[in-house]
Amino acid sequence: MARVSADSVLSPGDQRLVAALQWDGRLTAERAAHVLGLSPATVRRRLHALAADGTVRVVVSPVARPRNGGSAGALFLRIRVLRGKLDTIVAALAAREDIPFIDVTTAGDEIFAVARTEPGSRDPLVFRQLPSTQAVTSLESATILHVFRLTSEWRHDVLSAAERTALSPAAGTGTPADPHETVPGSPGPYGVEADALEQSLIEALTPDARLTAAALAARTGHPETTVRRRIARLTSQGRLVTQVLVDPRRLGLPIEAKLLLHVAPDHLAAAGRALADHPAVHGAFATSGPSNLHAAAYFTDLTALYGFLSRDLVGLGISHVETALVSRAVKRTPAPVAPPALSHP
Repeated sequence: MARVSADSVLSPGDQRLVAALQWDGRLTAERAAHVLGLSPATVRRRLHALAADGTVRVVVSPVARPRNGGSAGALFLRIRVLRGKLDTIVAALAAREDIPFIDVTTAGDEIFAVARTEPGSRDPLVFRQLPSTQAVTSLESATILHVFRLTSEWRHDVLSAAERTALSPAAGTGTPADPHETVPGSPGPYGVEADALEQSLIEALTPDARLTAAALAARTGHPETTVRRRIARLTSQGRLVTQVLVDPRRLGLPIEAKLLLHVAPDHLAAAGRALADHPAVHGAFATSGPSNLHAAAYFTDLTALYGFLSRDLVGLGISHVETALVSRAVKRTPAPVAPPALSHP
C-alpha cells in the first residue's frame, strides 16, 4: 500500500458508506440512502467516486468461516529473511494461490502470511521450499485451530446499532432463502458443495461482488429470477461472504498491529471471544505453538494501541504479548482487477 497522508482520510459520510457495504456488500443505493439518511443520487455518486480511484472494492472473501469456528486448514507463517531479499520473497509468496494474506512488519526483515493447507500434512512450502531458500533466515509456522474473527467480519465502528441491524443482509431481503433447501447434486444444507450454477455465480462475483442479477444472468445463461433466488440462498447459508477492500488508513486507522499472545488454556476460549468482540480487532484465531492466540487490530494511533494493550487485555489470562506493527499489507484478497462500479446493484 502507498503511504496515505492524514488529509487523505475519507469524510465521515464516505466512511459510513464503507461501513454500510461491510454489512451488506450487495447493498442497493436506495436501501443505503434510506438507512443512512441520504438521497439515492448522493449514494450512487459517492460509491462511484470511491470505486473510480480504487479506494474501495467489494469482492467475495477469499476465506470462509469454517462451521463451529473450526479450522478448514491453514497455517500462520512468520518468516524472517535477509535484508535486501524481502521484496523478492514477498513477490514469490504473493504469486501463490494458496497464500491469501501477506503482511510485512516494520522490522524490515519479517513477513507474516497465511497459507492454506491440509490439516496435519507436511506442507511442501513449510517443509521444503522455504527452508531451502537461502534468503530465509528463520521460519515459524502455527496451525490455525479455531476461528474467532475473520477479516471479512470486521466492521468499521461508525454506525449506530439501529443502522447496523437495518443494514444486515437478512433485513433487506424480505423473505430469506430457506437454509434447509437443498440443491440438486449437493449433499445437504450448510457447507454443501456448490452446483454448476452456484459455482459460476461465485466465480463471477469473486472480483466484483456487486454485479447485478441481470449481469449475472447474462453471464450464466440462467433466468434472472433463478439467479436472484440462488444468490439469496448462498447468502443466507453463509456461502457467499463479501469483503470490502479499503486501506484502513483511509478510515483514520493508520496503525495495524499483529499480536502473538500466550494464554492459559482455561482462559483461551473466553480471551478469543473477547478479542473477536472488540471493535479494533479484525482477526482472531487460536493456534498451535507457544503463542496460542493470534490477533490483528487497527488503531487510530500508538496511544490507542497502548491503551488496548494496557487496559483491554487485562483479565483475559494472557501471560505474554508480542506486538508487531505492519508496515505494508501486501495481499488480502485474490489478484486485483479493474475497480468495479460500486453503484450498480
